[in-house]
Amino acid sequence: MEYDKLGAEEARRQALHGTMKSHVEHDVNEDIAERAEHRTLSEAERMEQVARDLRRKAINQVVGTDREVRRARGLARLSQYLDYAFILLYSLLGTRLALALIAANSSSGFVRFIRTVTDPFYTMFRGIVSSPVADDGSTLALPIVIAIIAYMMLHVAIKGFLRLVVHRRTEL
Repeated sequence: MEYDKLGAEEARRQALHGTMKSHVEHDVNEDIAERAEHRTLSEAERMEQVARDLRRKAINQVVGTDREVRRARGLARLSQYLDYAFILLYSLLGTRLALALIAANSSSGFVRFIRTVTDPFYTMFRGIVSSPVADDGSTLALPIVIAIIAYMMLHVAIKGFLRLVVHRRTEL
């Protein structure tokens, strides 16, 4: 029986607490709404200034992001052209090396074409080391191998620089 009295008293106390809480929330919300409707001139000016600042920041951020995206796309396209040019150079130098290895006829039109096209890229490497020649006339043109490795290193360095430019930090 005493437990019933305690339970009933606890239920009445919780109901009273809920009612009081509801009244307080209602009063606070009403006060907030009233203040929002009757804001002072200085509060209204301050709110307008904050709104203008937020709009300006949002616009500047969109413009800045657009510039970054356009710059990144341009550098990505440049990187693609660069890759194409270096792959073409590797292919031509590799063809010249293969022709030397199989002792291709140097008076052939294709061999002369490959030599003419690759000479500007190969000349500075000619004579660095001697090229072993086999009895059948085939040559392991080590300067061509060195040239391919040097151009690969240059290619990697340029790609790394472009990656740095694209992914640079613009803000601290």
